[in-house]
Amino acid sequence: MRGFIIFLIGVVIGAVALSYIKQRNAPAERPAHSASQPTNPPPQKTSIVDEARDAAVSAKDAVAGKLQDWHLTGDDIKRDLAKTGEVVRTNAKAAGGTIATATSKARVITVIKTKYALDKELSARSIEVSYDGGKVTLQGTVASEALIGKAIALALDTDGVAEVKSLLTVSLADKP
Repeated sequence: MRGFIIFLIGVVIGAVALSYIKQRNAPAERPAHSASQPTNPPPQKTSIVDEARDAAVSAKDAVAGKLQDWHLTGDDIKRDLAKTGEVVRTNAKAAGGTIATATSKARVITVIKTKYALDKELSARSIEVSYDGGKVTLQGTVASEALIGKAIALALDTDGVAEVKSLLTVSLADKP
């Protein structure tokens, strides 16, 4: 099962990379210019590093806002863990219409694990993700309560996920 998930992550990353390469290498369509029309120089392209940096800043801002909206800050997580020993959040927009097929189950797990793998603070290897009928359960360890909130937010912000239950624990070994 683990090998299959790694394979799916590779396929997803490969498809995104191929799409990006095709888009960057596609010749731009240009209208025919008459000799009297001046030609404008092509617009300055931003580097791939600039685009990635802008996307990372935008994603970080979006996640920070969702952490506040969904009450997933470090203090919120500490309160929930003190009360019940677990953290559960529901995505009201996604609740109701989820049917778990083998394909959608693998897709949801792969998307969530990919989000964790792309995040510098979370470890996809330290977090086990299970999915059943729109409900995701997270198990494993992270370095802080705030990262529990981040893991929940990333999972909850995935198509097909209506509820996330976190059984994640804070491990001193995971702290930098």
